[in-house]
Amino acid sequence: MDERAPAIEIPLRCRCGRTRGMAYIVLPHAGLRFFCYCKDCQAFANFLKRPDILNSAGGTDIFYMPAGRVTITEGKDQLRCLRLSDKILRWHTACCSTPAANTAATARFPVVAIIHSFMDTDAAGLSRDQALGPALCRIFEQSATGPLPPDAPPLPSFRFFVRRGRFVIGWWLRDLGRPNPFFNEQGAPITQPHLIQKI
Repeated sequence: MDERAPAIEIPLRCRCGRTRGMAYIVLPHAGLRFFCYCKDCQAFANFLKRPDILNSAGGTDIFYMPAGRVTITEGKDQLRCLRLSDKILRWHTACCSTPAANTAATARFPVVAIIHSFMDTDAAGLSRDQALGPALCRIFEQSATGPLPPDAPPLPSFRFFVRRGRFVIGWWLRDLGRPNPFFNEQGAPITQPHLIQKI
């Protein structure tokens, strides 16, 4: 852990409470919050019959952070993953179909993108904005299913991509991608990815 940053811990839990965990050092300046409007995020929510996790325009609220700061403490056997492409695994719980996170298809990439439906900021006594800061940008807005909300964040700036690159490189160099709760010690997903077709 980064000892210079105060450790704000955000509980992780599925809708029914069977799968639980913790995200550590969750601070606006220690990760990246954004809304994703891509068709794959929408297909993921629809496959799980959880359109309620999408905003009015089909966007998913995501917090991008190092995988080594995420733990699953209960119900790990309930985690499942879907694959709509070769690059990304989309994790959810079998018990109540709660979308949990997105990861790269390989454990070498040190990032986990936690989906807001798996973050229990209320239990930490914080609003989502207080815990994660305002969303920095929106991506894939061309796939939005409706008009963007009036308070939609801006398009990604060059500064955003620089910050993202610095985070990824820094997390990799500091070995903050391990242990990754979604992969085993051999670097394989803890459950066999299930390939689904986009509708």
